[in-house]
Amino acid sequence: MSDISIHKISENVWEIPQTGGMRVPARVFASDALLEKIREDATLTQLRNATHLPGIHKYALALPDAHQGYGFPVGGVAALDAEHGVISPGAIGYDINCGVRVCKTNLCYDDLKGKEQQLVDLLFSQVPTGIGRGSIVGTLSEKELDQVATRGVRWAVEKGHGVENDLLHCEDEGFRPGADPRCVSNDAKGRGRGQLGSLGSGNHFLEVQRVSEIFDDEIAKQYGLFENQVVFTIHCGSRGYGHQICTDYLRIVEHEHRDLIKQLPDRELACAPANSKAGQGYYKAMNCAINFAWCNRQLIMHHTRICFEQVFRAPWEKLGMELLYDVAHNIGKREVHKINGVEKEVYVHRKGATRSFPAGRQELPRAYRHVGQPVIIPGSMGTGTYVLKGTQTALDLTFGSTAHGAGRMFSRAKARKQWRAEDITRDLKANGIYVLGQSKATIAEEAPGAYKDLDEVVRVSHELGIGMRVAKMTPVCNIKG
Repeated sequence: MSDISIHKISENVWEIPQTGGMRVPARVFASDALLEKIREDATLTQLRNATHLPGIHKYALALPDAHQGYGFPVGGVAALDAEHGVISPGAIGYDINCGVRVCKTNLCYDDLKGKEQQLVDLLFSQVPTGIGRGSIVGTLSEKELDQVATRGVRWAVEKGHGVENDLLHCEDEGFRPGADPRCVSNDAKGRGRGQLGSLGSGNHFLEVQRVSEIFDDEIAKQYGLFENQVVFTIHCGSRGYGHQICTDYLRIVEHEHRDLIKQLPDRELACAPANSKAGQGYYKAMNCAINFAWCNRQLIMHHTRICFEQVFRAPWEKLGMELLYDVAHNIGKREVHKINGVEKEVYVHRKGATRSFPAGRQELPRAYRHVGQPVIIPGSMGTGTYVLKGTQTALDLTFGSTAHGAGRMFSRAKARKQWRAEDITRDLKANGIYVLGQSKATIAEEAPGAYKDLDEVVRVSHELGIGMRVAKMTPVCNIKG
């Protein structure tokens, strides 16, 4: 239990005052109940440590789903000056652009009833899951992999794994500029070549869901959502490719900027000046992993469309299988934010945090620039997923960010000791949820009870105004690594 002094400054807003070597205060956006869970691990210590990063603006912040991570808490956000600040690989995360996308259909829940087992079996047989190799497109050549890294979703579309409209419904339209494969090691490329189009393991999943509740009729209509609609959600990232990039640059940064790192309270916050060779090398390599991850989710989505065609005996286009949106979680972006009344360029580090931009922001895809960005917040395999809308309040309070999920309460090791996979799958099936996974351990690790209350996380985000509730989806079929 953390004994760090933290003060309530308004409803759902807490602050760790600036003391000692802290360059700014730290803020936590959470209810009393969520803060109690956050206090149970090292989240507050890691958040306070992050305030020592050079060039940090306003405050380091933790969102309602925050929990302990590597150096920087998952559910953490920091804006670091683009000229005088630093870039920290650990404050972005190992699974670069771990993210979520939702694909709509025109099917109703009644259309799916009786086909659940057939669908989950087919998805599990067709979408690679689990640790190690596995790819929808086979092993890529290095040239092909570099094209994925620089072109993102467009590479998949040009190869026939999607349509132009998919690009228009993805964060950054599925492409991050500034990617340079020359900054990516052979080790990372070796890991990535055979993993494009795969879920991986851990908390990654492909889940078929039904829209169980609509909170905002007007926005839901603009997003193309309706009650009892069948949708599916994909949660995965850049696989071994992104993990190795983070590993590589942590070593490079630790070697080249030892004196800077010695000034920090935790070496896991290892960082490099934003404009240094190491800092820019990491940023270019990270953008490669961002594009890889978007392409990865695109391939899985399009392959899932083909599975739906087989089960429902109709072309996916006639089934209305259009991408709603794709959001990134572990990501660093150079953005412009108003800080103390002045617009500044900053590198926003979002680790286990979702961008939440309002209507009018030029960064949004054209499809949503007039209404505001869809925000996707998944929970555990037993609870479902929320769709929210980005807001101006998020820009003002959280550098345009909100929660990314329910957030863990139990480590994977503790979860394995407390729950049995057989019990979980039986109980979920009794509630109409069909789950398949590569291993019993993974299912036990991802037990619904291992996570915070998703409804509470979303309630706090909504009441703070950093993401407004639009709809909730509940699970029907789920495959995991």
